[in-house]
Amino acid sequence: RPVLQGVSLTCPERSLTALVGPSGSGKTTLTRLVARFWDVSEGSVSIGGVDVRDMRPDELMQQISLVFQDVYLFDGTIRDNIAYGRPDATTAEIVEAAKRANIDAFVRGLSDGYDTYVGERGARLSGGQKQRIAIARVFLKDPRILILDEATSALDNESERAIQKSLEELSAGRTTLVIAHRLSTIRGADLIAVVEDGRVAERGTHEQLLALGGTYAHYYEMQFGPVEQGAVL
Repeated sequence: RPVLQGVSLTCPERSLTALVGPSGSGKTTLTRLVARFWDVSEGSVSIGGVDVRDMRPDELMQQISLVFQDVYLFDGTIRDNIAYGRPDATTAEIVEAAKRANIDAFVRGLSDGYDTYVGERGARLSGGQKQRIAIARVFLKDPRILILDEATSALDNESERAIQKSLEELSAGRTTLVIAHRLSTIRGADLIAVVEDGRVAERGTHEQLLALGGTYAHYYEMQFGPVEQGAVL
């Protein structure tokens, strides 16, 4: 993994912070440090002023949920996979989470409904369906912090648009850290940090970074073309 060089980044509570930058720049490393998949060798990572190394692993993971590009489903039922973060959840709570993730109608259309087996790694489901189950997991768990690591980048455009609506609802009212290559999905972020070579090279809102004319503006022009002066962004 890349070495992060004196990164200082504060994500205000109940805000959306987006990380953008080239592959291998350190974006995923930052999110893994928050979840304590790895520990820092210098400095610290804190949640609410408490160093994550001072938290019990179960206490930390109760506060965090992650949705990755490649969703991992267990070889069990849809019900089991949604309830993974809260195995004591009631059927009503599982169904409500599925409704909020817009997958309830699909599940009810299956012959075994919520007791349908998904196969190894969810082999019987499409990428979009697996992502919705992962989103339902988070709705059920209701964590304080949400990490989205290119959660829609492997989907076709139609599936991405549909799931993006669920992700926007999921992010509301909680602290969200999102990694995205498609800048259209993070225009409204409270803070965008451009990560390059293990450091935060730029930070600001979408409008501020476009006005800066740096790396973020270059990425934006690559995806959407030149920004005309005075244009509404």
